Amino acid sequence: MIVFLLLFVGYVGWLAARVARPSLVEWLLVSFLLYASSVILTGFVLSALYQTNHEWVWAFSVFITASLLGFSLRALAGKPLPMAPLLLIGQRWTLTQRWFNGLPPYAKMLFSVLFLTLLVLSVTNLAIVLFTVPNEWDSMTGHLNRIVQYMQRGTMRHFGGTNWNIDTYPKSVCTLQIYGYLMTGRFENGFKIIHHLAYWTTIVAVFGIVQRIGQVQARSAVTTLSASFLAALCMSLLPDFLMQAVTTETDIVLTAYLSVLLYMLFAYRASERSGQHPARDNRYLWLAGIAFGVAYGHKVTFTLLLPSVFVVMIYTVFWSDSLATTAARTGRLAAAMAIGVCLWMLPTGYLKNVEVFGHPIGPPTALRHQSVERAGSLRNLVEQGSRNVIRYTYDHINLDGLRNTATGEQLNRAMRKPVIWLEDKLHMRLDEETDFSIVPFTFQRKFVFYNANPYWGIIGFGLIIPLLLLTLLFVVRSTPHVYLGIAVLLHLLALSYSAPYDPFKGRYFTETGLFGILFLALLFLNPRLNLALPGKPLLKGYVALVLTGGALSAFGCVFLNIRALPFAWTTPDGTRFPSIFDADRIRAMTFGRPDTYLPYKRFDELVPDSATVALGTINDDYEYPLYGAHLSRRLIPINPFEKGVQPIPKEATYLFFSKNVIHPRPGDIRLGTDTAAAHSPYVVVPGEDYYLRKLK
Repeated sequence: MIVFLLLFVGYVGWLAARVARPSLVEWLLVSFLLYASSVILTGFVLSALYQTNHEWVWAFSVFITASLLGFSLRALAGKPLPMAPLLLIGQRWTLTQRWFNGLPPYAKMLFSVLFLTLLVLSVTNLAIVLFTVPNEWDSMTGHLNRIVQYMQRGTMRHFGGTNWNIDTYPKSVCTLQIYGYLMTGRFENGFKIIHHLAYWTTIVAVFGIVQRIGQVQARSAVTTLSASFLAALCMSLLPDFLMQAVTTETDIVLTAYLSVLLYMLFAYRASERSGQHPARDNRYLWLAGIAFGVAYGHKVTFTLLLPSVFVVMIYTVFWSDSLATTAARTGRLAAAMAIGVCLWMLPTGYLKNVEVFGHPIGPPTALRHQSVERAGSLRNLVEQGSRNVIRYTYDHINLDGLRNTATGEQLNRAMRKPVIWLEDKLHMRLDEETDFSIVPFTFQRKFVFYNANPYWGIIGFGLIIPLLLLTLLFVVRSTPHVYLGIAVLLHLLALSYSAPYDPFKGRYFTETGLFGILFLALLFLNPRLNLALPGKPLLKGYVALVLTGGALSAFGCVFLNIRALPFAWTTPDGTRFPSIFDADRIRAMTFGRPDTYLPYKRFDELVPDSATVALGTINDDYEYPLYGAHLSRRLIPINPFEKGVQPIPKEATYLFFSKNVIHPRPGDIRLGTDTAAAHSPYVVVPGEDYYLRKLK
C-alpha cells in the first residue's frame, strides 16, 4: 500500500505544478491543500458507501477526487504553464546558499543557531513519530478511539460513543488519519502523518507569507529572504506547536489549514505587483475558498478565528480604490468560500449534531462544561471573560521549556514576581474567581499543564508581544502588521470570552501564534530595526539573547517532555520517567493516567486480541489502548454519553467495566489499581476501579 501512497503524493505534486505559480513554496502548499482536500472528500463518499476500512478502494478512489479538484482549479486558473518543481528546488538551493554566504557575521551566527536547533529537533521528532505510540488524553478517549470504531464499522456514521467527542467532533481529520493508517500497511503511527505534515506545512506557509508581505512592501530579495527564514525558523520552535508535531492533537492541523488560507490571501494581495499580471490573480481566491472550507470542517473552534481572518481579508482582498472592484473581489471570494463550505464543512458532522443534539457543537452538557453557556449571565461573562484576557496574558509570560528544569523554574519564578505583584496591587482576583474556569487559574501552573501544553515561551513574550505592541502604537510602521496585530487581539478576546479558563489552552494559542510570529519579520523588513544593517548593538544583543533562549526552550520541550521522552529523565521533584522508546505499549499509552497502567496491563494479558468486548466505561476513560497492539479487538460501548447503561450485546465475549457503571458480582476479576499513582501530582483525573467479566 505504501507504493500507492507515494504514487498519490507524486500525482498531487504533478497536479499542483499545473495550478500554482512558479514558486517552490506555493507548489508545496497547493500540493498539501490538494492532498488534504482530496482525501477528505473521498472519505466522506466512502463512509456513505460503507467502504471506510477497504484500503484498495481508498488506493484508487483518491486519484479520482484529486483529478476532479486539480483539473477544475487548473481551468479556473486559466490553464497556466506547468512549472518544473525539481528545477525550482535546485534554483532555490543555490539562492539560499548565496544568501547565507552573503550574510553579515551577526546574522550568520543567528541563523546558524536556529538552523542547527531545527535540524536536531527534526531528527528527534521524526524518530518519535515513527517509533512510539500515540498517548494524548483526547486521542485515548476520543480521537483515535472513534477512528478504530469507524474502521470496524466500515463507516463514519454516528453511533453513540462513551466520550461525547467521539460523535460530536467533525470527522474530516478522521479521513486523513484512516488513509494514513491504511496506506502505510495498517501501521499505527500512520495516524500521525497528517499532524507531522501539518508542522512542516505551517513552517513553509510562514516563510511564504513573509515573502508576499516583502513583495507588497517592495523590499529587496535578500532582506525579504532573511525576514522569511527568521519567522519560519522561530515558528518551528514555538513550544506547543513544536510539541504537537509528534502527537495526534487536532490544533496543529487547524494551524496548517489556517496558514495555507493566510498565504493564499497575502499571495492574492501581492499578485497585483507582478509584471505579468497587472490585475490580481483570482486563482488564489479559489484556493483560499478550499482552505477556508477545509479549516472550518476540521474543527468548530475555527469560528473563533473568523474575526481575525476577516481583518486579514480587509487588507488583502476588500481594500481597493473602487467600490466596483471591491464588490467583484468580494463576490469571487464569497463564491469560493461557499463552495468550500458545501464540500468540506457541511458533510463533516455539524448537521448531524444539529439532528441528534439540537446544536452544531454537541449536547447541552458539553456546552455548559466548556463553552460560553458556563458563564451564565452576560454581566458575568463580560467580567470573567475580561479576567481570562489577563489570565492568558499572564500565562504567556513564562519560560516554557526552560522551566522543566529546577534552575529554569527558579529563574521563571524570579522573573514573574513583578507581574504577580502587579496583579495583587490591582486586586484583579485572577486566582480567586473560579466559576468560569475548567481548572482554576494559578500563578504557578502545575507541571502537568505546562509540560503538556505550553504557550509561546521566551520568543513570545520577549519578541512577538513587544513587536506587536510597538506596531499597534505606530512606533514601528507596517500596514500589514497593523491588521495582523488586530487579528491577534481579536483571537485572544474570542478565546477569553467564548469559553471558561483552561490551563491546557496553550494548544489553542498555536493559531494565534501563527499571526504573531509574522511580527518577527519586522526585524529585517522594517528599516529602523533591520538586523542586517550595521549598528544597533543593544537590539542585536537582545534579539540574540531571546533567540538563544528560544532554542534552549525548544530543546527542553522535546528532550524533557515526559509524554514522549527521547531519553530517561528524573524530574525536579525526583520522579523517574523512562524513555518513550523503552516503555512498553500500555505504559506509554497510560502516561496521562499512570494509575490505570496495572488494570490495563492485566486486561491486555487476559483478553485475546480477537475478542469482542463490551465496555461499561465513563467519559474520561481511556478506551483506545483496549483495542490491542494490532487494533484487532472489537469494542462495543454500552454506556453511551448521557444515555445510560445499555444491554450487553449477545456477540460480546468479555465485559470490561468500571465499578461506578456496573456493579460487580461474584466471579468478576478485579483488575487492580495503583493507589500510589492515583495520588501522584502527574494525575489530573484518577482512574476508576476496573473489573473484567468473561461472558462466554
